[in-house]
Amino acid sequence: MTDRHPLDLPGLRPLWSAVHDRLSTGRPVSRVRSGPLDEAGREALADLLGLDRLPGAEPAIPLAALDGAVRDACGRPLRDVVAVILGPIHDRAAERERKTGQRDALWGWLAGHEVVTAQPALLEWVGQLRTNGLAEGSPDRTRDLLAAALRVLAALPAGGEPLPVLAARLLDGDSHALDDGTRLSSLVLRALAALYGTDVPDGAEGRRALWGRAGVADDELSATVLVVGLRPGGDGPVARISRICAGAGHPVSLTLAQLRAPGEFSGSPGPVHVTENPSVLALALQRFGRHCPPLVCTSGWPNTAVIHLLRRLADEGASLRYHGDFDGEGIRIAAHVLARTGAAPWRMATDDYRAAAPRVPAGPDPGRLTPAPWDRALADAMAELRTAVVEEVVADLLLDDLAEHRHGVQ
Repeated sequence: MTDRHPLDLPGLRPLWSAVHDRLSTGRPVSRVRSGPLDEAGREALADLLGLDRLPGAEPAIPLAALDGAVRDACGRPLRDVVAVILGPIHDRAAERERKTGQRDALWGWLAGHEVVTAQPALLEWVGQLRTNGLAEGSPDRTRDLLAAALRVLAALPAGGEPLPVLAARLLDGDSHALDDGTRLSSLVLRALAALYGTDVPDGAEGRRALWGRAGVADDELSATVLVVGLRPGGDGPVARISRICAGAGHPVSLTLAQLRAPGEFSGSPGPVHVTENPSVLALALQRFGRHCPPLVCTSGWPNTAVIHLLRRLADEGASLRYHGDFDGEGIRIAAHVLARTGAAPWRMATDDYRAAAPRVPAGPDPGRLTPAPWDRALADAMAELRTAVVEEVVADLLLDDLAEHRHGVQ
C-alpha cells in the first residue's frame, strides 16, 4: 500500500481541494479560500503557516505564503504536493481553448466540404447545426456523424432505392442507419429541408415525403422526365421511342422504369440543353418542330428519372447545359443539377441576369437567396435588384441559342 504524503491530513483536505480546483482553472491565482475546516484542520493549518492563533473556518490564504510553507515543510512546491494528494492538475482554460479550436475546425471543415460548396443552400443547414449544437461527444465522433450525412447527401437524389437499401449501400451495410428517429436520419432530413426551402417535417408522413422528393423509393412509373428532340443511337426501346417522337416533332415522357432498362442506348450527338420549365420545351417545339435540338426539362426540382437520364447522357459523352429561373429557388435547383450531373450553366451568369431584369421592371421578388456556386456575384446582383426573372422572359434568347444547333438535326 502506498504511503500517504505527510501533508495529506484529513483536516486539510478541504484546503487541498480548493487549491487543486483553483490551479486547474489555468488562470493566475494569488489567493485561495478554503472550504470549511474543522478544529483539527484549523490547527494543522496554523502549524503549517506558523500562526500564533487559529485561522477561521474558511480562511483566504495567499498562495505564495502557502507555497513557501509547503516548501519549508517537505521541500517540494505546492503544485507538486497537491498533485500527489489529489491527482494531476489540469488546465481547464487551455482545455476549453483546445476544444473551441476543435469545434471551429470541425465547422470550417463542414462549411468547406465539396457537398456543401456545390449547393450553398446547405450553408443554412451548417449554420443551424452550429447554432443549435450537435452533441455527439468528441469532435471525432461528431465529424464521423457529419461525414456519414454528407455521404448520403452526395448520393441524392437516389435511384429509387428503398431507404434501408440506400443505407446499407452507403453506410457500411447498416440497413437501419437511416431509420426514422436516428440522429443520422434527422441530420439528413434537416439538410434536405434547407436545400428544398421547406420546414423540417415533424411527422412520419412528412419525413417519408421528403425522402421521396430526394429520390428514395420513387415510383418507377410516376417518376418521369420530359424530353424533346432527343435522338439517341441504338435499337433499345428508349432510343427508338425517343427518335420516333423527335422525328414527329412530339415530346416524350420517359419513365424511370424505362430509363433503368433502356436496352441499346448510345447517347445523343452534340450538346443537350436542359431547362427548368416545360413551357420552354413547348416554345421550342413551336419554333423548331421535328428539327428541335435535344432539350430535357427538369420540371422544377429534378426527380430520379431526370437525374438518371442526364447522368446517362453525360456518361455517353453529351455536354449538358442548364438554364433555370433567376429566383432563389431557381438558383438552388440549378446548383443541384450542376452538382449532380456535371452540367454547365447556360445563360445563368450575373451579366445575363442584369441584362434580363429590365424586361420585368415590376417583376416578383426572388425570395430567399443563396449563393450560386458558378458565379459568386449573382446572388448579390439579385439581392440588389430584388427582381425574379423566370425562363419564359428570356425564352427568345434560349431559342436563338438552340437554333445554332439545328444543323445536326435531320
